[in-house]
Amino acid sequence: MDINQQAKELCRNAVEVISEAELLKKLAANRPLRVKLGMDPTAPDLHLGHTITLKKLRDFQRLGHKVIFLVGDFTAMIGDPTGRSETRPPLSREQILRNAETYQRQVSKILDPQHTEIRFNSEWLSKLGIGDLIKIAARLSVARLLERDDFEKRLAEQKPLFLHELLYPLIQGYDSVALQADVELGGTDQKFNMLVGRELQRAFGQEPQVVITMPILEGLDGVRKMSKSFGNYVGLVEPPEEMFGKLMSISDALMIRYYELLTDISAEELQAIRSGTIHPMEAKKRLAEMIVAQYHGAEAAQRAKKHFETRFQQRRVPDNVPVYRLDEPLWICELIKQLGFTPSTSEARRLIVQRAVKVDGEVVTDVNYRFVPGKHSLLEVGKRRIAKIQK
Repeated sequence: MDINQQAKELCRNAVEVISEAELLKKLAANRPLRVKLGMDPTAPDLHLGHTITLKKLRDFQRLGHKVIFLVGDFTAMIGDPTGRSETRPPLSREQILRNAETYQRQVSKILDPQHTEIRFNSEWLSKLGIGDLIKIAARLSVARLLERDDFEKRLAEQKPLFLHELLYPLIQGYDSVALQADVELGGTDQKFNMLVGRELQRAFGQEPQVVITMPILEGLDGVRKMSKSFGNYVGLVEPPEEMFGKLMSISDALMIRYYELLTDISAEELQAIRSGTIHPMEAKKRLAEMIVAQYHGAEAAQRAKKHFETRFQQRRVPDNVPVYRLDEPLWICELIKQLGFTPSTSEARRLIVQRAVKVDGEVVTDVNYRFVPGKHSLLEVGKRRIAKIQK
């Protein structure tokens, strides 16, 4: 593939490339480019929104370039202020390391682990002294930092803006200097931080990186960006049935967006879906099956599809519902937690209050309800979590 074809492939689906001329120049040097994608491990799991930039990183990898997945274990302790109307609560070092471990496992679902360089920015940032930090800070003006929309808005609304938040773009930008990045990928919300990386590289005598921004994926609600904090996400390691069911809940308009950003179907196939030649329900099931297959395999996707059709279209209890044994009566909230349907009994309580828990088809309204094995047999939590309980 010549450099023009490479550039076309690498810029496909990008929102902005700064700049294409610089990318062509770097490709013309006929050497593997160092391509960086950084993510702060602020939550334990990756979701479909993260896969858009990860797949673009994979495009570079497939063309023989050196890809670097940067775990922002140091910057996560600061907290990225991007899109925040208030200061992020700090995470402990232990939380960050636990989250980072899951990130490493999950990126291997998309990237070739044998040809992926995984780095942690604590390697260089934890070694910086106060004198080093002052030298870096001297490369960027306060006025430049305050151009950032998030900062301007908070100052205008007289909301607190702390010094460590002002330092975040500077620290993240320095990662590009430390890694000598040729290209940096990120969502459109990361553009400011990545441009700071370009400025710092120039200041440190390096050729500035090309910045490629990728679209932000809307969550299941079709309004806000996909985020675990909004509860509108599809996690990469969620059970196949859960993934499939969540994807079937999206609107028809959002389905088109997901096809465009999360699959590789042809323009002709996409037009058939847009025009209604393929029924929206069938198109949505196909989308859900394709995405589940990417992360769990074709067999799991087929089972998830069958589970959905049986449970929600035929209104029957699927044959593959997991069966659990219980010897003694158990508080319903504790049972829900033990089955892994919620992370805590307090979350189970909340779902009961919201009338989202059923036993043998009847809504549970009493948070002190006790599940009696032998008398009760079927537990449903929400629309997609279901279990048979036997004594």
